[in-house]
Amino acid sequence: MYSKKTFDTETFRNKDFTKESFVGTVFNDCSFVNCNLSNANFSQSSPHGVSFKECKILGVDFSRCNPLLLDFVFDHSVISMCTFSSLDLKGCLFDGCEVLNCDFVQTDLSNADFKNSDLRGSRFQNCNMSFASFRTAVNFNINPNINTFKKTKFSTPGIVGLLDSYDLDIE
Repeated sequence: MYSKKTFDTETFRNKDFTKESFVGTVFNDCSFVNCNLSNANFSQSSPHGVSFKECKILGVDFSRCNPLLLDFVFDHSVISMCTFSSLDLKGCLFDGCEVLNCDFVQTDLSNADFKNSDLRGSRFQNCNMSFASFRTAVNFNINPNINTFKKTKFSTPGIVGLLDSYDLDIE
């Protein structure tokens, strides 16, 4: 029903899109508000300026989206077991989200902001995190040996998430 369509400035509110196919769909400046997108298929979709607010997003492989002009904002959403690998997510905002057990492998997260987000169980590997902000993020485990940092922002308590990979006993 939603495959191979184009939506401009559309707001999807209180919809259950569980297992919905958005294959080949173009989204221009669209919003999903309080939607369930569990196991939705975004293969070859083109999300440009798409925001997810208070959504449940489980098992979505965003790495299958068309990478050209990809632009997301996640606001107070539960994002679990999703894949963001090999994507350009420069400047992407995750505000107040639960980003749980997600994969960020070879992802460009430069200038991304994980403001007030819980990153428990999420994997960051070979990512560019230059100028990204993890200042108010919690429960992250990021190995600095396999990711790129330049002026990446962390708070003092959160810095422990960079040391977990060293198997240290910090008191």
